[in-house]
This record gives sequence, C-alpha cells and structure tokens, in this order.
Amino acid sequence: MARTSTPRRVDVRGWLGGIRLSGFMLIMMGLVVLAALVLMPTLGTYLDQRQRITALEHAIATDQDTIDGLIAERERWSDPAYITTQARERLYYVQPGEVVYLVDNDLDAALQPVERAPVSEKVTTTRADWMSQLLRSVTSSGVAEVVKPITIGVPDQVEPDTTPAE
Repeated sequence: MARTSTPRRVDVRGWLGGIRLSGFMLIMMGLVVLAALVLMPTLGTYLDQRQRITALEHAIATDQDTIDGLIAERERWSDPAYITTQARERLYYVQPGEVVYLVDNDLDAALQPVERAPVSEKVTTTRADWMSQLLRSVTSSGVAEVVKPITIGVPDQVEPDTTPAE
C-alpha cells in the first residue's frame, strides 16, 4: 500500500496562543535589544581601530626594515675600502700610475649570441623577397650614424699603417 504525503496544515493561532509572555520576559527582551543597540557602534569603532593599529604596525615594521638598510649602507660608506671600490666601479677612478683597460660589451645577457641549431637539409623558401631586403639594407647602411665610444683613462690607440711598403 503506497502512502502519499499530504501537506500538513499548521494552525498558527494555536501555536502563538501557546506562548505565554510575562512582564519579566518582556523587560529582559527589551534590555537585550537596548544593549545590542548601544554596543553596536562601540563594537564597530573597536574593530575599525584594531584594523588601523594592525596597518600602522605593518607600516612601522616596513619602515624599520628601510631604516636598518640605510644604517647598514651608512656604515659601509664609512669604510675607506668600500669608498675606493665604489669610486673605481662607478666613476672609473684609478690610482696614479695605474693603467685601465675597459672592455666595452654593451649587449645584455639576453641578447648575447647563443649556440645555433644545426642547418636543415631541406630546402625552404624565404619569408620575404631577398632583393628588396638587400636594397633596404644597402640604403639604410648609407644613412646610419656611426658613434665612436669614448673611453676614459685609456690612451687613444694608434691605427696601424696599411699603406704598402716600397
């Protein structure tokens, strides 16, 4: 035998009629509601101030790290050996009588040539017309500016004489 569930009706009037409210209970509920209304702004202010205090403590810790780093750098700069090293590296200063050789390598490490892959045995077509690329290369090389690097502390090198000997 199959049983079908029918929605049961609840008599709200009977349920509400079973609740008995006394005067003491009404006073206590009123006090609870009043306490909640009084404490809510205070609790919100407390939580806001705790968040500000946490943010300021984090800022103080960050600033203290910066201060420690600056103090360490100041102590390094009070060392004459460090000052000499920095003058040599940054300003290319030398002691009297020293000869400096500068190696000028202006390529980044990422742009340095890398090992090439082996050449393929298959014949492939180029992506562009080689004649137009050649013409473009020749015309751009004629208008390119050549910049001679300036080296400080290195005497000018004398070009070797390329005239044939008689």
